[in-house]
Amino acid sequence: MSLIFYYTPMSTASITQLIVEELDLPCEKIKLDIQKGDTKTPEFLKVNPNGKVPTIVHDGTAIWESSAITMYLGEVFGVDKKLYPAAGPKRGEAMKWIAWGNVTLGEAVGRLGRNTRDWVPADQQNAKAADAAKNDVHHNLRILDEALGAKQFLLGDYTLADTHVHSLVDWIGYMKIDMGPYANVSAWSKRCRARPAYARIMATAR
Repeated sequence: MSLIFYYTPMSTASITQLIVEELDLPCEKIKLDIQKGDTKTPEFLKVNPNGKVPTIVHDGTAIWESSAITMYLGEVFGVDKKLYPAAGPKRGEAMKWIAWGNVTLGEAVGRLGRNTRDWVPADQQNAKAADAAKNDVHHNLRILDEALGAKQFLLGDYTLADTHVHSLVDWIGYMKIDMGPYANVSAWSKRCRARPAYARIMATAR
């Protein structure tokens, strides 16, 4: 098997990094510096014309977008390891949460970041847009909190859906969002952080 993983630390590629670690997949890791333009070189654009990370190349086939990568690696490598459901309704549920994480929660978190974080020039930020984004983040956290209920994890047992969604929830900690009202999310986050794969990734990130 040939697996290449293109990544940038502290980016959305961190989601894929955790997925790879949970699955214990051997791969060639290629670190790219976005600030230096590594993702815009002709060589990389041949792999991913979007010029973004994460990107993987599995046996010669390039796959983009963190949600697609999570679902693909889960389907190919995760079923036997009990980290991704076999084809059927449970897999559909996992796919639902992975897509929701990127499309709904991730969009709101990204919008909040673009209007509050120092990596965007102040004259390009909008206070009303930031407030709207914060409200959307809270709305999504309520959805997640209610869905978790008394469950330990999103599908009952831990799966890559938890890895994926929790990676996005982790970013909320940098957004000055009050997590106090979301006891189920907070308890779930603590369980996700207790995973050995999470601890290994955090140790190497320091």
